[in-house]
Amino acid sequence: MGSKGRIPLPHGRRTFPGFGVLHPEAFVHGLRPPPDIEQLPGRLSPRTPRHLRFSNGYRTKAASNLNLKSVEVPRQWYNLVADLPVKPPPPLHSKTLEPLKPEDLSHFYADELIKQETSTDRYINIPDEVVDIYKLWRPTPLIRAKRLEKLLDTPARIYYKYEGVSPSGSHKPNSAVPQVWYNVQEGVKNVVTETGAGQWGCSLAFACSIFGIGCEVWQVRASYDQKPYRRIMMETWGAKVHPSPSNITDVGRKFLQVDPSSSGSLGIAISEATEVATLNVDTRYCLGSVLNHVLLHQTVIGEECLKQMEALGENPDVVIGCTGGGSNFAGLVFPFLREKLAGKMNPVIRAAEPAACPSLTKGVYAYDYGDTAGMTPLMKMHTLGHNFIPDPIHAGGLRYHGIAPLISHVCNLGLLEAISLPQTECFRGQQCNNKISFCL
Repeated sequence: MGSKGRIPLPHGRRTFPGFGVLHPEAFVHGLRPPPDIEQLPGRLSPRTPRHLRFSNGYRTKAASNLNLKSVEVPRQWYNLVADLPVKPPPPLHSKTLEPLKPEDLSHFYADELIKQETSTDRYINIPDEVVDIYKLWRPTPLIRAKRLEKLLDTPARIYYKYEGVSPSGSHKPNSAVPQVWYNVQEGVKNVVTETGAGQWGCSLAFACSIFGIGCEVWQVRASYDQKPYRRIMMETWGAKVHPSPSNITDVGRKFLQVDPSSSGSLGIAISEATEVATLNVDTRYCLGSVLNHVLLHQTVIGEECLKQMEALGENPDVVIGCTGGGSNFAGLVFPFLREKLAGKMNPVIRAAEPAACPSLTKGVYAYDYGDTAGMTPLMKMHTLGHNFIPDPIHAGGLRYHGIAPLISHVCNLGLLEAISLPQTECFRGQQCNNKISFCL
């Protein structure tokens, strides 16, 4: 280390920040804890600086030579639409096939969320109350995966932005908190939603518990059976959880009549939740991905990451993230795309999706419904067809027939590239990670 505690970086080595689930040892390999940290077994002392965080029993340091006290929680969300050379195609009304009007969404979403959905402003202020809750876990760590670099025998410097330090263990509260907050401001008493693996459902239940409103979740049957602890977490925060398809809604009953053992899909679960929201005046629908306002909220990830990498003196060559509906991917890469469009950097932007549900790599770029029953507006996106039911892979949150229209538009403009990977290949990669002391 140099006199200022920085690690010298060899010239010409490439940098790959990514949004991942790998987990490091207590501290970045090769570094000693700063002298103001008391090393107590199993916990951090009260003197532990803010740039350290707990995560599933481990200590994670934001970066080897970065003090996160200098990285503030973002005060604005970034809207990529403002900087695109070609504006994205508008969503269409499912019956008239005319461009959707804001009032067409009023029975689903809070007014402020509808404004954000259609906004062309570059930045949108984050309410102070939302920032205060973000500060419970943000800023999140940017971690260098030095052991992975060693295993791969690569000259690359690999970083990942770890969102697992949030109360629900994922990036999803970044949007759940503001969505619930805006609904509470309008007097909404209950919200409904869908969830795949359960991360979004847990996050919405967490946000509803903070603001004291009801939460009802339809979880895709495959994940409902595979991941009972996620269901318990949702219920612990006060949510009602149903397997989807269910006998509660007309949509669910129709699918069960056709296939009583249906493993479900995110499209079906969305249909059930939107049906309930439509029939109850005191209830609104909250979506965990796909729509512009959800992607907007997630940009706190990339905004922090940019500042963290700048503090490290790094300029990434590749920015990569996994994609299902697209919220975590957009949250990470959109701020980097802004810098790329402005000519300030030129990273490759890469989306990694499951081979079992390859909407970007094998889907058609066309108008399609966001749900299986055809209750949502038509959105132009890369889609496998709203009737497509993916295999019940482990990554339940990635089992969506389409992907965010804004990501689809960016892909169509040639601003990102996409690859698809089978889950068995990902599992083999994780086995290698386990050998070097990482864990999921």
